[in-house]
Amino acid sequence: MTPGARVAATIELLDEIVSRSERPADLVANAYFRSRRYIGSGDRRAVSERVWSILRRYGQLTWWLERTRHPDRGARAIVAADLLLVDGLDMAAVQAMFDGGSYRPAPLDDGEQRALRQMDGHSLPHPEQPDWVRLNIQEWVAPHFQEAYGDAWGREIAALETPPPVDLRVNRLKASVEQARAALGREGIDTEPMRYATDGLRLRRRLSVVRGEAFQNGLVEIQDEGSQLVAALVDAKPGMQIADYCAGAGGKTLAMAACMNNKGRVVAMDIYESRLDRSAQRLRRAGAHNVERRALQTKDGDADNRKWLKRQAGAFDRVLVDAPCTGTGTWRRNPDGRWTLRPEDLAELVPKQAAILDAAAKLVKPGGGLIYATCSVLPAENEHQIAAFLERHPEFEVVPVAAIWREVLASEPPPEAENAPYLRLSPLKHGTDGFFAAALVRKSAQKAAPEAAPVEEAPPEAPEEPGEAAA
Repeated sequence: MTPGARVAATIELLDEIVSRSERPADLVANAYFRSRRYIGSGDRRAVSERVWSILRRYGQLTWWLERTRHPDRGARAIVAADLLLVDGLDMAAVQAMFDGGSYRPAPLDDGEQRALRQMDGHSLPHPEQPDWVRLNIQEWVAPHFQEAYGDAWGREIAALETPPPVDLRVNRLKASVEQARAALGREGIDTEPMRYATDGLRLRRRLSVVRGEAFQNGLVEIQDEGSQLVAALVDAKPGMQIADYCAGAGGKTLAMAACMNNKGRVVAMDIYESRLDRSAQRLRRAGAHNVERRALQTKDGDADNRKWLKRQAGAFDRVLVDAPCTGTGTWRRNPDGRWTLRPEDLAELVPKQAAILDAAAKLVKPGGGLIYATCSVLPAENEHQIAAFLERHPEFEVVPVAAIWREVLASEPPPEAENAPYLRLSPLKHGTDGFFAAALVRKSAQKAAPEAAPVEEAPPEAPEEPGEAAA
């Protein structure tokens, strides 16, 4: 493709992502390229990288459009501004790409040229940009990040703009870390051990692994290091009864099953059967035979589920609640989430998370553990959620993360986790996606607890999880 044709494809894909904000950007991109098989792999990579980069700096680009009174706010205007402000092209070079030639964008009209000339020679940052514009987030989100990170909030958000690495978890059911690393090496994939996760490997440069033998034979799974650490904190052991209450496509389910060496039982639950169906192939590939899938809503109604859940009360050694959340910790992988998240989304999610926690808590046996996790960095979904849960459920208490870490991982916990009750991971400090995890234990001597959501009820509907790589 010519440079102009790449620009035209970038405009088309960006427009589809922005206009279909209810669908994750990666799914929109996959569908776009599937319908255009004539676009070669190098061009696909170039177009995708530019679109994802634009989504990371979308706030600053739209600020420039407003400042220059650009007549358009759509993908065409955004891409043209990006070429001037980020690539450093001059106006003549941009006009040459927008010349209406074969597979190239239509020529710029007078209004577009007038606005773009005001950007010519400038760079993306500008001293008049407010902090939230400079950091490429929506204004209403900024106070939540300030609460989470204090004075470091700007550096934490900036770290969420960096492209993520490709992280793999070695499947101990089929290989050791050394064996998996050697198998990947034979495919030309160079890896290094992870900083914290015992079974983790990180690619030294971004490559696709899914068509290789190591992946196809179940030696490795794609999983962010932070997600691996959350699964490790469940401390799943052979012979245990484990419930993965919001299992989705099963990333953490697979990690826990491997820790159990196929002994005991993992029940992967989710509100949607379709999500669990996506885990079936992964389970077969991994050789995980101790996993039972349980949809908490079925076409035939919920009567059987209510009875089943009632029978399972107090039956599990561990219950993991990987709760539906805003996904703010995955913005490295899903930069469109910066712009699609709405205040009402957070307002709806917080009570859903609380109801899910209340229902899942009833499954924990005395002395058993309840692990609550999100891929969010917002305190409203994390620390505040756990504080409210403990108010409602005095029969549970917090287990400090560092105490569990040293038992289940070969690495030392991060310094900031040493005296902290919860685990908080971020790209800036740990090189992972943003994650939160709290480990709770049901006291053996039960205290009377206030009434919570009845266990018979299925959990409230949860939105699709962000980025499967973080799962």
